[in-house]
Amino acid sequence: MDNLHERYERQIALPQLGEAGQKKLFSAKVLVVGAGGLGCPALQYLAGAGVGMLGIMDDDIISLNNLHRQLLYSSEEIGLSKATIASKKIEALNPATTIHTYNTRLTNAQALKLFPLYDLVLDCTDNFATRYLINDACALLKKTLVFGAINRFEGQVAVFNHNQEENIRPSNYRDLFPVPPSDNEVMNCAEAGVLGVLPGVVGTMMATETIKLITGIGEPLINKILLLNLLNYQQSIINIPHSTQGAANLPPDEQAFLHKDYVAACNPPSVFNIGRERLFELLEDPQTLLVDVRELHETPVVAQLPLIQIPLSVLHQNFDLFEKETIILFCQSGKRSLQAAALLTEKFGSKKKIFSLQNGVTDITGPVY
Repeated sequence: MDNLHERYERQIALPQLGEAGQKKLFSAKVLVVGAGGLGCPALQYLAGAGVGMLGIMDDDIISLNNLHRQLLYSSEEIGLSKATIASKKIEALNPATTIHTYNTRLTNAQALKLFPLYDLVLDCTDNFATRYLINDACALLKKTLVFGAINRFEGQVAVFNHNQEENIRPSNYRDLFPVPPSDNEVMNCAEAGVLGVLPGVVGTMMATETIKLITGIGEPLINKILLLNLLNYQQSIINIPHSTQGAANLPPDEQAFLHKDYVAACNPPSVFNIGRERLFELLEDPQTLLVDVRELHETPVVAQLPLIQIPLSVLHQNFDLFEKETIILFCQSGKRSLQAAALLTEKFGSKKKIFSLQNGVTDITGPVY
């Protein structure tokens, strides 16, 4: 205990926090979804502050173009799992913190299972599908959500769904943006670029809000959003008004949430889906790649067309195989290939033409009329 006290003595010395606040941090359980630009600094400072349990969720691998902003990783770790490496680094930083590693992409069912195990959830993701999924799950489960987002030189930080007073609905992400933006309406960091220090600043602010919420100090950004521009240090805090449309778009119960397809909602099917006739037109171009994203054991086997097999479960580990300009993905029914199309669009943006076969493998094996 003496060593623990020495580790946190500068923090305990703060009269607003003290030993009582440090004990609250020891008892806290925080889930960080996304171990990238925002997640790296948030995890480091939460572990450094003495948060007792941290969950780390990310299905991505470390890439060279991550390293200018994701300083938890090194060049020697390129190609390795972000969640696994982050867990090892955070455990080394503070062995007293219990780490739970989730090397997977968040699903609706996982959210309902995992979120109740934690006191707060941090959204450190970089795509709208997961962002709306996390928001809706937190609203449904009455779980406090610390939100952050970055773009180019600008950042946002907010605290959603934190219940302060009875009978008063807390604000959530849909009060700001009731429905997801259209495909390609908002550029991601891969397309728009991002200043390397920006996620460090915003991720640290997210950790700060989390510590304030746990210990009860200061004025957290509850029902507010902070807007920050690093180019001129302009900063503003805006109250988030309740949105009738936003409330109406929240899933009413767990069953509705479980059946909601956030990937399709954020990437309308019409954007990606093609049928059998269009498939064979595109395959006449030698710059078209056909990809089976089913698991290797699934049938029927497609042998009549040249293709490669990359299961959706390992798609993020094989981005280097998508060298051609046009990519057509298929699965059994068209659902997983739509998810794969969304993932590839996040990765490559407008650099490639990406399609999903609407009816899955039957668009290939079915009879020609």
